[in-house]
Amino acid sequence: MADPRALFDLTGRTACITGASSGLGRRAAIALAAAGAQVVAVARRAEALESVCAEIGPSAAYAVADVADRSALETLRDTVTAPFGAPDILIHAAGVNTRQPADEVTAEGWDQTIALNLSAPFFLSQALVPTMRDRGWGRIVNFASLQTTRAFPGGIAYGASKGGIAQLTRAMAEAWSPFGITANAIGPGFFPTELTQAVFEDGDRAARNAAQTCIGRNGRLEDMDGPLLFLCSDASAYVTGQVLMVDGGFTAK
Repeated sequence: MADPRALFDLTGRTACITGASSGLGRRAAIALAAAGAQVVAVARRAEALESVCAEIGPSAAYAVADVADRSALETLRDTVTAPFGAPDILIHAAGVNTRQPADEVTAEGWDQTIALNLSAPFFLSQALVPTMRDRGWGRIVNFASLQTTRAFPGGIAYGASKGGIAQLTRAMAEAWSPFGITANAIGPGFFPTELTQAVFEDGDRAARNAAQTCIGRNGRLEDMDGPLLFLCSDASAYVTGQVLMVDGGFTAK
């Protein structure tokens, strides 16, 4: 039997990670680089991207872009391909949550949420899949959410986008897995990120969320490393179209 640790080795792979300037996207960039991948970090904030690339070292590059800008997709594809070649791993961690109550949802807020959380993962994947198909190997990891299956106050637009991610993931798998490209999603529980800052600043609320889990605590950034490496490596070769909840059992209760 081959060394099972080799299943998680990403040496020779190139990963494109959106939303990599902070939070779970930044953690994904660091984790995949530690496993041997070359990483292209994508976000809108150049200074934050420079910081993550400085932490990783020469195996990292970055691209400043708004992934929701569909008119710039061809340019973005070329930009993320330039440093290390075409990516064969694509992680969609960019996202927004306007937290507008249902009666106060604006057309602008709705469109912004759907464009970044749901449309961008599809169209960027569509732009990068041809090279993955030619190689016969690719990994796409979308970001789902507790709100993929649960309704939260002020989350109607965000919940709609994350519910859509589950079906998008299955549809991607149906379309592209025959060519060696797996498509899966990770559904984080409550992790300390910019999107959840308000939650963690409210100690009582954070404690209630922790108590809702089976494990009894909220997520730590390092809790994402193993699941991400699994879905981005050969270890998950026969896993596709799935949503893996990394939530401490929040959705199990």
